[in-house]
Amino acid sequence: MGITHWKKKLEKELLNGIKHSMQIKLFFKSNLVSRKSKLKLYWSVIRPLVVYGCETWVLKESIIQKLSVFERKILRKIFGPTKEDNGIWRIKTNKELDELIKHPNVINFVKAQKLRMPETSIVKRIYKWKPFAGRPVGRPKSRWEDYVRNDLKKMKLIKWAEQVQDRLKWKEIVEKAKTIPEL
Repeated sequence: MGITHWKKKLEKELLNGIKHSMQIKLFFKSNLVSRKSKLKLYWSVIRPLVVYGCETWVLKESIIQKLSVFERKILRKIFGPTKEDNGIWRIKTNKELDELIKHPNVINFVKAQKLRMPETSIVKRIYKWKPFAGRPVGRPKSRWEDYVRNDLKKMKLIKWAEQVQDRLKWKEIVEKAKTIPEL
């Protein structure tokens, strides 16, 4: 549940950044505005929108890939294509973009934000917290839900989650369970 929550949050932040970058797409492609101004706009408005709350993110490979692709798309709009000696136009490579910006990329920025977090921050204290005691030795204790699932298996009930929705049917199943001595 927690992982999907963060994925959805990141997707929302990326979509928000993409939406704003698309709204000013013509600005990025304009020859009337300097590259320096375009980069300042990206670094001061769009990137902060995308990486808001990044101190709490778990940087998995998929997230790193999505952020990198997002940044490269915008940088390619800002710097435009390259004209080869033979007159053919091509998009700039990732290496060329890195050399041109001379600024930390979005991934390095996110990592720096995590390091910059003050030691007194609750998020950082929770991140660095170590439990006082270890887990007990042996098999984990069974939970109530585990017992219910085992009983449902013994009754050979399949698709019980759907049957729960029908109150009358579920009541019949519960009454039947009361008559089975093994449960």
